[in-house]
Amino acid sequence: MRFIDLCFSSLGLIILLPLFLAVAILLKFTGEGDIFYLQERIGLNGKTFFIIKFATMLRNSPNIGSGTITSKNDSRILPVGKILRKTKINELPQLLNVLFGDMSIIGPRPHVECDLVGVEHDKLKEILLFKPGISGLGSIVLRDEEAILQSFEDGRDFYDTVLAPYKSQLELWYCKNYSIYLNIILIFATIFVVCGGGVDKIFMLFKNLPKPNRELSILLFSTKD
Repeated sequence: MRFIDLCFSSLGLIILLPLFLAVAILLKFTGEGDIFYLQERIGLNGKTFFIIKFATMLRNSPNIGSGTITSKNDSRILPVGKILRKTKINELPQLLNVLFGDMSIIGPRPHVECDLVGVEHDKLKEILLFKPGISGLGSIVLRDEEAILQSFEDGRDFYDTVLAPYKSQLELWYCKNYSIYLNIILIFATIFVVCGGGVDKIFMLFKNLPKPNRELSILLFSTKD
């Protein structure tokens, strides 16, 4: 799998270089002038690393408002950042994390430590046996996580008690069913949802996925960008 990651990340960085340069110039002369945003995340076997993204929010965002929880219309998001986040272009620099060996193309989503409060220790231990990915089952199914959190005054409470536990169920399903074939399917599924495809199709594709509770199900299947 490491060979595939190296091929995908190297080729992706070469192909996307013009886009990277255009975004870098745009960010340099807008907002606070930052191009990249680095944040410590939990990776393989609990080892921490710094995830690389294009800067989309105010520099001091983790210490403002809801901290690491970001809602769709969060006031901390910069004007250009809204476009980068909606199109997921802000995630593309993580190809560098893949190249460096901290991440894979597909895998469980890497989180900051405080966002793992609602995840059971045994489940987390099993999930951390896999290298985190730029995309993955949890990222695909909860593609509209920010829009979902927008529905709550206390997004942190809903995240810790509902979203994080459900996301861990999805990630655990991925770990138990891991295969190169599954990873390939999830790459195409990522492209599908980024291009506007409905999450309901993912549940049709994988019929034995863990189901969200009623409250989350209503939000998940009604939320639109």
